[in-house]
Amino acid sequence: MSPKISKNTNEGLAESSPEKTAVNMAEEARCKVSQARRWVVKIGSSLLTNNGRGLDVAAIQGWAEQMYRLREQGIELVLVSSGAIAVGIARLGWTERPSHVHELQAAAAVGQMGLVQTYEQAFQQFGLHTAQVLLDHDDLSNRERYLNAQSTLKTLIRLGVVPVVNENDTVVTDEIRFGDNDTLAALVANLIEADLLVLLTDQVGMYDSDPRSNDSARLINNVSASMSELDGMAGDGGKLGRGGMITKVRAARLAARSGANTVIVGGRIDSVLTLLADGADLGSLLLADQLPQAARKRWLAGRLQSRGELVLDDGAVDVLLRSGKSLLSVGVVAVAGRFTRGDMVICKSVDGKEVARGLVNYNYQDAQKILGQPSEKIESLLGYKNEEELIHRDNLVLV
Repeated sequence: MSPKISKNTNEGLAESSPEKTAVNMAEEARCKVSQARRWVVKIGSSLLTNNGRGLDVAAIQGWAEQMYRLREQGIELVLVSSGAIAVGIARLGWTERPSHVHELQAAAAVGQMGLVQTYEQAFQQFGLHTAQVLLDHDDLSNRERYLNAQSTLKTLIRLGVVPVVNENDTVVTDEIRFGDNDTLAALVANLIEADLLVLLTDQVGMYDSDPRSNDSARLINNVSASMSELDGMAGDGGKLGRGGMITKVRAARLAARSGANTVIVGGRIDSVLTLLADGADLGSLLLADQLPQAARKRWLAGRLQSRGELVLDDGAVDVLLRSGKSLLSVGVVAVAGRFTRGDMVICKSVDGKEVARGLVNYNYQDAQKILGQPSEKIESLLGYKNEEELIHRDNLVLV
């Protein structure tokens, strides 16, 4: 018997109400997917290597074509790819994943070459450029590196390039031992303020029990990512991958912190990405409980301690409170504290009232040099320019 696919499971569905039918709620949930304009797509090792039988070039070309179709619809994309270690294992002719760290690092180094070459060739067929971006969790927890990574990825997106992100397994031992690209994909979704996280897997979606051992397993769909019952339903990963459904549930919760919804879906379904964009009811949709912008602001406000202060003139305070714009250096009259780029700083009015807080684009020494100056003078004053803004509005929360 094949696993049973359930009707929409609406317990925990965000923004549900007694007046709405299950069908209406399901349509509303899927509408959020079709309306998403910025996606992070993660492809797992078992898909990329066809369960360990070598790199599945035809499948990669198929996903590349689908992403090209999405780009034609105006959807911005970042691809998070597993598979470097798995590809390296296959290229080296090993039959099992090694346990020694240096062997895993060697496999990652070998596999990354083949993986990047294959992606580049696949996307070039459709006139799309790709960029390799290797990250580890330190890049996204260190505030200065966080902003650097954010600026780079957003610039690549703006230029029409498809970033291909992977963990830097070759040098980061902790990531090989404990990391997984589901988590990395969720953190990238936070980083670029994505609307949607798509986790392509070798299963049709997430079931309430393991469909490989339980023929009565039912597909979970249209539920809140925060629903506690999901933890007991998640299983382990296979031999090639480091993650299982439990990592995907955790990733969905991480993505939800900045308002992104998550779809866990089978990567081998024909035209799966374009079908999702059309609103097809595929896979398991785990919903964020808040709108993206509100969720991201709450996340920023709650996770970082302040490292300094900026005193703003009345005009800058008015712009922040009334217009929701970025903070420019011209509106700053004083700087306090010893902060670095990416630190959280408090923005105060001249009478000492806290107005906002956010991630600053320049360290305290450079901020002092450019305070009160227009943005076009930043480069001449500092000899370089990171950003036009002292704090970008996406990294600013009013208090």
